[in-house]
Amino acid sequence: MSATKTLEAVARDRVGKGAARAVRRQGQIPAVIYGGNQPPQSIAIDLIRTRTLIYAGGFKTTLFEITVGGKKTRAIPRDFQLDPVSGVPLHVDFLRVVSGQTVTVDVPVHFVNEDQAPGIKKKGGTLNVALHTLSLEVAPDQIPDAVEIDLAGREIGDVIHASDLRLPAGSYTGEPTDTVANILPPTVLGAEVEAEEAAIAEAQSAEAAEEKAEAEATGEKNESEA
Repeated sequence: MSATKTLEAVARDRVGKGAARAVRRQGQIPAVIYGGNQPPQSIAIDLIRTRTLIYAGGFKTTLFEITVGGKKTRAIPRDFQLDPVSGVPLHVDFLRVVSGQTVTVDVPVHFVNEDQAPGIKKKGGTLNVALHTLSLEVAPDQIPDAVEIDLAGREIGDVIHASDLRLPAGSYTGEPTDTVANILPPTVLGAEVEAEEAAIAEAQSAEAAEEKAEAEATGEKNESEA
């Protein structure tokens, strides 16, 4: 499960585009903490620290303890904005976390033991992933880093549904019949390409043999004329 991370912040008295630009010029990012039946709180957080957290992955599934003026607030990122050109974070929205509350988060799916799946390792099948993340409703302090799916023993044609998974925590918000992944047979296209390549190679070989025979015949004719 994701560990709670700390984040230092300062309160913002002013809001709006001008105030946000001033915050960014100081090497910080404007942010807001909302929810929990409390008024929204405008804050500023460090740019470098926030950028590192976002690009490290799992930012929106991480529970933070945000300290503002000595007061600690538990919150989870709900959204963030990046500059479309530079990729620099521009704003972050945090949702307050209160006791007994659950949140809905998208948790990545990781596949393990692919080398132990006969359908892939021995028969040349392909793992076709339909869902790269699963939307889970879970307590904020129990958000898993990932949902692992064991491929050991899987054969061509096997289908993995959401109902087949053992979730480390929380419950899946979709349908039990949702396909997470399946193992497809070797593509017919691949066989067609191989056959076409073989036919081209055979035609080239025949053409080369024909050219060689013509060259030899011409050489013999010239010798006889001489």
